[in-house]
Parts: sequence; structure tokens; C-alpha cells
Amino acid sequence: MDAKDFVSIRVCTLRGDQQINFDAFVQVAGKHILYLRKGDSFEGDRLKRLKAKKLRKMYIRVEEEDSYRTYMTQNIEVAYDKNSSKSIEDRSQIIQGVQQSSAEDVMENPDSKAFYDLALKGSMHFSDFLKNEEQALKQIISIPNEDFSPAHHGVTVSALTMGIARRKGIEDEDTLSLIGLGSLVHDIEHQHSPVPLEKPKDQMTLEEQATYELHPVSGAERVKDLDFYDPLIMKIIKEHEEYIDGTGYPSKMYEKDLDPFAMIAATANGYDKLVSFFGMDPKTALKTLLIDKLGLYSLENLQHLQAVLKQHSVV
Repeated sequence: MDAKDFVSIRVCTLRGDQQINFDAFVQVAGKHILYLRKGDSFEGDRLKRLKAKKLRKMYIRVEEEDSYRTYMTQNIEVAYDKNSSKSIEDRSQIIQGVQQSSAEDVMENPDSKAFYDLALKGSMHFSDFLKNEEQALKQIISIPNEDFSPAHHGVTVSALTMGIARRKGIEDEDTLSLIGLGSLVHDIEHQHSPVPLEKPKDQMTLEEQATYELHPVSGAERVKDLDFYDPLIMKIIKEHEEYIDGTGYPSKMYEKDLDPFAMIAATANGYDKLVSFFGMDPKTALKTLLIDKLGLYSLENLQHLQAVLKQHSVV
């Protein structure tokens, strides 16, 4: 079979405990090799091995696309069903995978209104899930980002941003969905100009540092002429690395000139970078923000972040 006979699917959407209704292939040296047959599952170490190899995509035959969509729909329906027999841990893992896949779709295809609209709808469901399931936020942000994925990081930042926003009394669902989506894809430029995110900035090469410091404005430039992107989403993309004292980047803006929603996302981003990319445990990451980085983020936002993490027994 030729390459045109296959379409890619995302590994983060696959579940270990559910039989697949399609054949799954991996690509090796340009050839598609059968990895798992229809009717089998990724149970055990199969899925872990794929993720350990940082494999983000597998392949299915074009004629089995509908089967894969059915598989995805069933997973999503089970995950969002409050009366599901599945545990909150299993449901959260499914939803995390769906949100990560949605982030990757938008980040890889920023000019696709279809992917954008699906992601915005998904952000609304995600917000509702976090609001109505007491253990959801802890489960979502506790899933390790083993391959330093900016999309996985985006899911965590999205969850924390909405958690902080709700602590601040923001309950408008449209606003929460927008800041959730902006946080989800805030690192959109890393998909197009990648840098080693697991390295602190001062350990990157000068070229990597320059690329990293420009990624917020480069990401905003990438989508600025696409009229379906809400201005709030573009502000979060552009301002999520700014600090309130004017030492952030790329624009070195001060708090009075920064969007308050973007600063909530910046606080969540600052915390999860320490956890996802630098391997800190949640308690140490929070302490680092509250002590070593005090003055870079709004004290109010830091206090709300601390309250969210304590409320959900993360620290």
C-alpha cells in the first residue's frame, strides 16, 4: 500500500483499556508496519513504549477513518458522562488526551478554522468538566509530560488558568472558554520553531535563546491575520511570557499595559514550566514562584494559584 492509503492519528488519543476497531500502523523508513490489529488493545506496556519513544502519530488505512472517529466519539462520551462506570482517573486521562490532540491540531494547522472551532467547543466542555468534577483538575495536571510536549503543557496551563480565573470570580462560560483555548495553544510557535524546552534558557545556545524569547510574538504574528481568532486568544499567545515588572519578553511590558487574563495564563505557565520541563515537584515549583520569582507575577494571581493547588490537594 502507498502512503496515500494511510492517514495519521495521534497517540495521545489512544486508550490502553479499550479495544480498537481499526488496524494501527507505525511508519518505519517510509513504510507502514502493522503494530496492532483490530480487536486488540494497547493494554499493558504497549502504549507506554510508544510514548517513551516520543512517538506522537500512528497511522490507519483511509477506509478506516470512520471507525477511528467512532472510537474517539465513544471515548469522549464516556469521559464526559458523569454517570460513567469509569473512574475519574480514566476519564481525566481520556479528556487530557483529547485536549492535547486538539492543541496539536490547532498548533500544526493554525489557519484551519475547522480545528479552531472544534478546539473552542472542546474548551467549553473542558471548562465544564473541571467545574463539575471535584477531582478533575488534580487528575489532569498530575499526568506527567514525559516527552516535554508543548501541547501537553498547554492542557495543564489551560486547566490551571481556568481554575485561577474561577477563584477570581470569573464565571462567564464564554470568557472561560476563550482563556482556556488561549492557554491551550499559547505555545503555538514551538510547533513551528522548536527549541529544547527541557533546558533552562541560560543553558540554551544563543540562537535557541533568541528563538525562545521571540516565540510569543512570533506565534501571535502567525495568527494575527486570521479573523476567526478572538483577540483575547492572541493576547494570551503574545503576552504569556511577560512579567509585571517589565523584565519579561519579548516586549518587556509592565503590568498596567498587560491583559489581566493573559497574566493569569502567564502565572499558570510559569508554574507548569517548572513542573513539566524542569522536573520540579508541585510544592517546590509553587515555592519557587512565591519566593524566588516574587515580583514577576501578580501576588494576587500567585495566591489564587496556591489556593487552587491546595483546594485540589496538589500541594
